[in-house]
Amino acid sequence: MESIKELLSLLKLEKVSETKFVGQNYPSSWGRVFGGQILAQSLHAAYQTIPEKRIAHSMHGYFILIGDINTPVTYEVDTIRDGKSFTTRRVVAYQNGKAIFNMAASFQKEETGVDHQIIAPNILPPEVLRTDMQQVESIKHKNPNYYESLKKAHPKMFEFKPVEIMSHIETKNVIPFSHVWFKTKEKTSITLPEKQQLLAFSSDINLIMTATKPHREKINDSPIFVASIDHAMWFHRDFEIDEWLLYAMDSPSASSARGFARGSIFSKSGILIASVTQEGLIRIKR
Repeated sequence: MESIKELLSLLKLEKVSETKFVGQNYPSSWGRVFGGQILAQSLHAAYQTIPEKRIAHSMHGYFILIGDINTPVTYEVDTIRDGKSFTTRRVVAYQNGKAIFNMAASFQKEETGVDHQIIAPNILPPEVLRTDMQQVESIKHKNPNYYESLKKAHPKMFEFKPVEIMSHIETKNVIPFSHVWFKTKEKTSITLPEKQQLLAFSSDINLIMTATKPHREKINDSPIFVASIDHAMWFHRDFEIDEWLLYAMDSPSASSARGFARGSIFSKSGILIASVTQEGLIRIKR
């Protein structure tokens, strides 16, 4: 899968009934269903059941079981409430009759009110940075197997430009902060709900790896297993996903084989468009 058109087609679910939908899986190279796919498809399913002119402002999901990449995912939507201003939905994703993901999402009609935001970090712009794949070239001869696995895992629909050494190839223990510019490689003319679904998909890339940064020396000597436990997003403002966005990430804590990370997503002009939090399993294999 290489184009945004293909990805949007994947995220668009087959309608079985008014509240039941079926989706196919993103061909991840690691053989498990990608969390970003489940987030995006669950949001798409919820959007199919809400009143017109209501836009998602938050979603909170829990990953329950590892998904089988060879089995379609069934999404069932619980139409909890349609209020005057807000709509609430619950979405459960199933495979083989078992729940693998559970999400609550809230949608709001357009309103005006108070408006403020934090200031975007002052960092290097994307034009002067290497892509993540250009960074990965540095390990091509040192660790060819890992190099090939990172190449296969790279989502070709997006372009990423890390400001620091990307978390996956950092060799020294460093403070748990990451900044990554990203955008779609192709220009797109899509709706805000579709942009939100693509943002949900991409928000699961790089975030939890920020929690590994203070432990890279230990991790480099022992392979690790990483999996998302939960993921939450708040959508603040409209945006263009085919223009550079800055994912500013940090990890305040890691304990009990779990890492916690949070992210702020800014437009290139410094507008805060979304906030993200995630907790993930980071288990060092013995």
